Amino acid sequence: MRIISGKFRSRQLKGTPPAGLRPTSDKLRETLFNVLGSGIPDSDFLDSFSGMGGVGIEAISRGARSVHFVDASRKAVAIIRENLTSLDVHDGYRIHELDALRAFRQFERDAVAFDFAFLDPPYDREDLYTTALESFGTRPLLKEDGILVMEHAKRHSLPDLAGFLRRYRTLVQGDSCLSFYRKDA
Repeated sequence: MRIISGKFRSRQLKGTPPAGLRPTSDKLRETLFNVLGSGIPDSDFLDSFSGMGGVGIEAISRGARSVHFVDASRKAVAIIRENLTSLDVHDGYRIHELDALRAFRQFERDAVAFDFAFLDPPYDREDLYTTALESFGTRPLLKEDGILVMEHAKRHSLPDLAGFLRRYRTLVQGDSCLSFYRKDA
């Protein structure tokens, strides 16, 4: 895995994904950030079900003000820390070694809201797609013009509405799909 653009462009991320971890491909990350585009600099970004942290690190590289990494796996969190250290990144991020649903409740209690949220549950845990989307969508975790992006297997369809979020765009690439949500007007 490599960083696509920004100040760490072309740098390789370290570590081997733990068993069962499927990092977001370079090509899909590039597509994601091409869509999100100029909104990334100075944004508050959530990378949930972070795995190796590639999406959040890409956001840091492209100028995000803050990035919150959320993953329940101790091994994944160690890889994220290793990658941030190797890039000499020491601030502008927080790592939460928590289940995503617990992290969402914590963010709500602490009044934390995001410009962009990226959720990427394991493809083999289809139950987490809807559960995570509903949990996020019923909390005030997105800023007014915020965008939630859910990566999922294209064979699994997500609801158009989740709490107060409405899907407005879907992009398919290979067997992966990105569903884009924003607050329902």
